[in-house]
Amino acid sequence: MRITVNGKETELEREVNIAGLLEQGYVEMQEYVTVQVNDIIVQKNEYDGFIIKEGDIIEFLYYMGGGN
Repeated sequence: MRITVNGKETELEREVNIAGLLEQGYVEMQEYVTVQVNDIIVQKNEYDGFIIKEGDIIEFLYYMGGGN
């Protein structure tokens, strides 16, 4: 199955949920990441039940604070 993760095409051998992608090491600091699938922000409590599908575009986003 082909998906896009943070702008890079990726091949997955089997169906996986968002929690599974996070466990595969696609991100650092999992507790701080926000996941967007096909332009929709997915809530953390939905990660286990949200199955990634062929052609999905996944973005792992980190929001940083700071500045004046």
